[in-house]
Amino acid sequence: MQPGFCDIFIFMQKHLPYQFFIAFRYLKSKKKHKGISLNTAISVGGVGVGVMALLVVLSVMSGFHEDLQRKILGVNAHVVVLNYKGAIADYREIAEKVRAEKDVLSASPFVLGQVMVSSGKRAHGVYLRGIDPALEIKTTEISKYIKDGKLDDLKIKDNMPGIVIGKELASNLGVFRDDTINVISPVGEIGPLGMLPKVKQFRVAAIFEVGMFEYDSNLVLAELSPAQEFFGIGDSVTGIELKVADIYKAKDVRENVQKKFGFPYYGRDWMQMNKNLLSALKLEKFAMFIILVLIILVASFNIVGTLIMNVIEKSREIAILKAMGATNSGIMTIFMLQGLFIGLAGTVIGITGGYLLGYILNNYQIIKLPADVYYLSHLPVKMKLGDFIAVSTSAIFISFFATIYPAWQAAKLNPVEPLRYE
Repeated sequence: MQPGFCDIFIFMQKHLPYQFFIAFRYLKSKKKHKGISLNTAISVGGVGVGVMALLVVLSVMSGFHEDLQRKILGVNAHVVVLNYKGAIADYREIAEKVRAEKDVLSASPFVLGQVMVSSGKRAHGVYLRGIDPALEIKTTEISKYIKDGKLDDLKIKDNMPGIVIGKELASNLGVFRDDTINVISPVGEIGPLGMLPKVKQFRVAAIFEVGMFEYDSNLVLAELSPAQEFFGIGDSVTGIELKVADIYKAKDVRENVQKKFGFPYYGRDWMQMNKNLLSALKLEKFAMFIILVLIILVASFNIVGTLIMNVIEKSREIAILKAMGATNSGIMTIFMLQGLFIGLAGTVIGITGGYLLGYILNNYQIIKLPADVYYLSHLPVKMKLGDFIAVSTSAIFISFFATIYPAWQAAKLNPVEPLRYE
């Protein structure tokens, strides 16, 4: 026969300490003291709301962090190999050696320099990156962000090299695909009248949209050969982009490359190149964690008040328990368990509510954002197991810590006073 509920309850009574059952019973008060049970519900609700708010905010911030990281790595390589002396002449040989390194998936040479682009009377300063389209596709994910055209259209057409520009830049210049723009180098050429700016016409081959203003307005891509010719560096490149198997091992790959090639070569990984931004996001998330933990601390005061009122109400029962032989530590355990039950119940409710709210925000996109301002159509939510564990542990610890004073007050109660007039 299957054991019934009564059998299970009897088994628990025989094997669990009496403090467990008394603490659980004290959560429900007598009918003439309904306020105590209401305070218990308020305490549970306070912990639940605090946990839910903390989990939702941390999940949203994790979503922002992941979305930003995805966009950064979509345009930039995981590691770049550079030369202290400037351009790299033997880049083909270096690229072949780097591809043989552990954890390196691909390598692509690039040329980078600051230029000005203009169309009509409109002009804007940008970074011009010269790339090999066939290798760039294997190294970065820029091709995924192209909205109009494709990366292969960079090839020379009608004796005019192609260029890929961002959506914001195209809007600022008032140009569309297949229009012509002028690229002006700040380092000009010496002419009869002195230093003259170097100007070259490019055909708008494609338009991309990453979703970050910095890239969509300040980055343009051209084929490697026209870029080399424009910057006058011959058959040399600025550096070599690397794609690694694990983005969090980019630092190890960078250090290995530096050791292998030595001076004047050096490497930079994506975390170094975006250190300030990523550090700011990490600090902001930590600050929000501390601030929102205060909500749980406020809820813990409700637990303190509830237990103190419970001690006052149960003073007669405490005296009887002491008269029957209950120790001070046993009395303390009863009220500490009562507070722990409140914390556990609130934490479970908060975790459930936080997960459901995060799921709804992420999948049903209830909160809309103006895409032209934030470059996000909705709040990005990324629920991480580590955040749930950290928040749950903090909530339970704070709830348990809040029980110490009321439990101590109950333990030091003199059993004679409550029973004097009985």
